[in-house]
Amino acid sequence: MTATTDGSTGALPPRAAAASESTTPVTAGVQDAARRATSRATDFLLSQQDAQGWWKGDLETNVTMDAEDLLLRQFLGIRDESTTRAAALFIRGEQREDGTWATFLGGPGELSTTIEAYIALRLAGDTPDAPHMARAAAWIRTQGGMARARVFTRVWLALFGWWKWEDLPELPPEIIYFPKWVPLNIYDFGCWARQTIVPLTIVAAKRPVRPAPFPLDELHIDPARPNPATPLAPAASWDGLFQRLDKALHLYHKVAPRALRKAAMNTAARWIIERQENDGCWGGIQPPAVYSIMALHLLGYDLEHPVMRAGLESLDRYAVWREDGARMIEACQSPVWDTCLATIALADAGVPADHPQLVKAADWMISEQVVRPGDWSVRRPGLPPGGWAFEFHNDNYPDIDDSAEVVLALRRVRHPDKERLERAVARGVRWQLGMQSKDGAWGAFDADNTSPFPNKLPFCDFGEVIDPPSADVTAHVVEMLAVEGLADDPRTRRGIAWLLAEQEPDGSWFGRWGVNYIYGTGSVVPALTAAGIPRSHPAIRRAVGWLESVQNEDGGWGEDLRSYSDTKSWSGSGASTASQTAWALMALLAAGGRDSKAVERGVRWLAETQREDGSWDEPYFTGTGFPWDFSINYHLYRQVFPLTALGRYVHGDPFDGPGKNRPAEAVKGSVVRLGESPRAQAGKGSLAGAGEG
Repeated sequence: MTATTDGSTGALPPRAAAASESTTPVTAGVQDAARRATSRATDFLLSQQDAQGWWKGDLETNVTMDAEDLLLRQFLGIRDESTTRAAALFIRGEQREDGTWATFLGGPGELSTTIEAYIALRLAGDTPDAPHMARAAAWIRTQGGMARARVFTRVWLALFGWWKWEDLPELPPEIIYFPKWVPLNIYDFGCWARQTIVPLTIVAAKRPVRPAPFPLDELHIDPARPNPATPLAPAASWDGLFQRLDKALHLYHKVAPRALRKAAMNTAARWIIERQENDGCWGGIQPPAVYSIMALHLLGYDLEHPVMRAGLESLDRYAVWREDGARMIEACQSPVWDTCLATIALADAGVPADHPQLVKAADWMISEQVVRPGDWSVRRPGLPPGGWAFEFHNDNYPDIDDSAEVVLALRRVRHPDKERLERAVARGVRWQLGMQSKDGAWGAFDADNTSPFPNKLPFCDFGEVIDPPSADVTAHVVEMLAVEGLADDPRTRRGIAWLLAEQEPDGSWFGRWGVNYIYGTGSVVPALTAAGIPRSHPAIRRAVGWLESVQNEDGGWGEDLRSYSDTKSWSGSGASTASQTAWALMALLAAGGRDSKAVERGVRWLAETQREDGSWDEPYFTGTGFPWDFSINYHLYRQVFPLTALGRYVHGDPFDGPGKNRPAEAVKGSVVRLGESPRAQAGKGSLAGAGEG
């Protein structure tokens, strides 16, 4: 690849000419190669399972996790040299030639990330005149300096006196009292934002300043005027309105009744403590843990308090130690997601449904089902729990995406305790049906989390802070409901109608939680065909045409994260990756294209790029936390999705006909009668009345 003007290495790869679907039989050589690749990938994935039954790959994001971990330890007075040295080793290794740090491989330098990485290395003892530091500081100045950093970065700067608290947007802790019908109440925010904002309101109210360990004048364009004022937008615009609201909140900060403010902070602290998980974390996510520990510390909780001690211990579990001594911090951990995807991949690849490792995985997944209400019940108070979370410990925030895929995984396993599995599936299906939003689709964590106001706050200038329905999550739920015999249920049909309406003019679908249009399309097409949409339907044919048109010359598929922020020219464009090639193949296979030239070339690419040990290499980021703003490289994606695609190529649709892997008695349980396919049984199951959307 060639370097671009912004220092990235993401040049558009050459594309193959749009190939029309071919009916030419695939060569026997490709079929044999696919079988060999499937066998090797199966052996490799089985070898990666934990003794308890779960799988978990590293979850790689960017160096802000590592920098903020060091800054927290500096703030609390617990930073030690060994941790600092290991973190700095990782951060230095991620710096690019131009002195910057990016948020994904090959992406452009990112200002806030570069500022935070620079400060972390200063904490580690790197001097401003060191060549790598001088390059970083010079680039920061060219981008406008610290004044142009996002709000969260400037919060960290304010904690050490490098920025003025009064020059930051205001968000008072009194919002904890807003009822759910008031705009900008905490439940208007997505769960990940809610968990972060509540503790940050305490931090912002306290406005602490720790002595700065060094000055940062080199990161200002004009050190004599480091905090330039932001010009006001027109009063009639949304930006202008919220800027003026922020000014009013700054005035309120000066006159807020002390008793009310103290009560609000204490209420927020109780809210935080009530949501601490059994292992000490908050929502299984690193950022809320960082800010929750800081907020409670400012309210007088000492570091030996059980809540604080458990929280600090949980932070250490986000650390991944590498062979070279570097220490990478995961923003989150994904064992439930990885385990259900691994189970699906292995079952679809031909592993017997009663294989001991699949049964052990099913046991572990069933044990992870969330059976108590969480924040989602604020909007669905009468709905019994039954979902699954993403992480090891996160009973407050099960998510709909994981829950759908877990049910699909459990249905592939012939479990010796059928009743236990059936109970878990029934609870999961009922919960997901109840979490349907008003428009017929599904978000990730909450129903109807669609307020337009949180994203407009000056405080919220980084990533998505609401959780509206998305095509990929909705597709996974629709596919699960179809497998459960509910394809003709009115709630499923509403989801299908929403998906059809969301298709892009070019035939693709937007991918919220994976990159991007390839992920969305790879999720939606299998769901629609599973739910009985004919393969000849115009929406399916448009999707096939789009996928064939964006196939790379090497036979694979890839998409760069710039498809989220740039023009449609990046849609479906990027270096071929194993996971994105698999997503495209899963869609084409579901659409009936097994014998097409596009599928043959994609399967061949997967077979030829597989390593000797049965794995694939994938340095590119194909997952998202927030589209464009926060990118993820799931290290197990490169394994589970290629194996799923190859397995379906070799063995066909696992729920379409009497495949040898279908657990004949358990695949449908009480929902589908033996001898009839799931699609033939659509809408006839005993779950047809479970839950209300």
